[in-house]
Amino acid sequence: MSAVTPFAPVPTGSPLKSVPGDPGWPLVGHTLTSMRDPVGLMRQRYDQYGPVSWTRLFGLRVVQMLGPDANQFVLMNKGDLFSNHGGWDFFIGPFFHRGIMLLDFEEHRWHRRIMQQAFTKNALRGYLERMGPRITAGLDIWPEGGIKVLPRVKRLTLDLATDVFMGQELGPRSEQVNRAFVDTVRAGTALLRFPVPGLRWSKGLRGRRVLEQLFRDEIPTKRAQEDNDLFSALCHATTEDGDRFSDDDVVNHMIFLMMAAHDTTTITLSNLFYHLASAPEWQERLREESRALGKTQLEYEDLEKLPGIGLAMKEALRLCAPVPSLPRRTVRDVEYDGFHIPKGSFITMAPYFTHYMEEYWPDAERFDPERFAEHRREDKVHPYAWVPFGGGAHKCIGLHFADMQVKAILHQVLLKYRWRVPADYVMPVDTTSLPVPKDGLPVTLERL
Repeated sequence: MSAVTPFAPVPTGSPLKSVPGDPGWPLVGHTLTSMRDPVGLMRQRYDQYGPVSWTRLFGLRVVQMLGPDANQFVLMNKGDLFSNHGGWDFFIGPFFHRGIMLLDFEEHRWHRRIMQQAFTKNALRGYLERMGPRITAGLDIWPEGGIKVLPRVKRLTLDLATDVFMGQELGPRSEQVNRAFVDTVRAGTALLRFPVPGLRWSKGLRGRRVLEQLFRDEIPTKRAQEDNDLFSALCHATTEDGDRFSDDDVVNHMIFLMMAAHDTTTITLSNLFYHLASAPEWQERLREESRALGKTQLEYEDLEKLPGIGLAMKEALRLCAPVPSLPRRTVRDVEYDGFHIPKGSFITMAPYFTHYMEEYWPDAERFDPERFAEHRREDKVHPYAWVPFGGGAHKCIGLHFADMQVKAILHQVLLKYRWRVPADYVMPVDTTSLPVPKDGLPVTLERL
């Protein structure tokens, strides 16, 4: 292992310190360890160096800014110090080109103003109406007995996303489209970042082409008529000043939003399945809450009537942040916590690590939804201790959609099924890309 070295020289006469750290192993740095055990690695580095240190990841010299204070400093981004594009583009730029998360400053604000029209309360109400019957139909084909949750939930959320976002069914194309989304997401953490046939990067580029063609072929139809799906909303969204999205804008945003809508929801639901199987008393508590509502399919006004599901969802998001780290690049010299971070530096924050910090979350490894209840509110210890949706100007634009979709699905699952895992089962998590159950999460399903 390499010795401690400074990240960069400090300007002459500056009272600031250089960021400490080390490059890790030759060639690979700490890349493999960060993909295998991200929380363990960051805990070790936090204890050794404090909240600011540097290392080498994916061939880059990276400043890691850890903890709630660092989250707040970067996500609030006062003075526009940090570029989202400069951080995310390295990982997912070729696959999610000009998605909303990859835009910066005034351009981001312009795109977000238009896109917000697709996430108004009335729009969400319409999406939920479309979801209910599709969830029922999707769950009805789940068999009793042993199943793997991850592929089942992923297929359901993709079907919902295509119906609610595109207003259509994929039919025989669904497997190809699902594969395209999986490949584009996994390509972001490829170790060989050039198109070698059969490897992650090449598969991701091919997946991007499939998705571009899917959406571009449908744009003329969507422009010609107005429907209550998100694709149509983006095609027709217009600001008070008359601003609209180009065809390229619509394609880029649809690819990104479709990925975010079903991948992150799949991760959250998979974790809810696991923890509610491991804590059957919570599963029964939520089931009674759903039964008390007296209806199978949720309406928009019902979302606030399921407080237990809300608590469990927040805890699942804490234990497994769907987006584990948030990269940025500095656009000018930055001063933070007495350290000098030069212009052009690649930096990352880590919600996944923050959510496991015992300094803020007592008994952090334990599934305990009550920590978000009003009589405890452990998340209030710091405004940026719980950040599964990011924060600041780039806070997830679809967070209310995600909340709605998870509640709508879990409500119906609870009414239809009971599920369990062996008492000694611990779900292994694949953290080489977005965190998903490595074994697909096998459960035993019992129809009620």
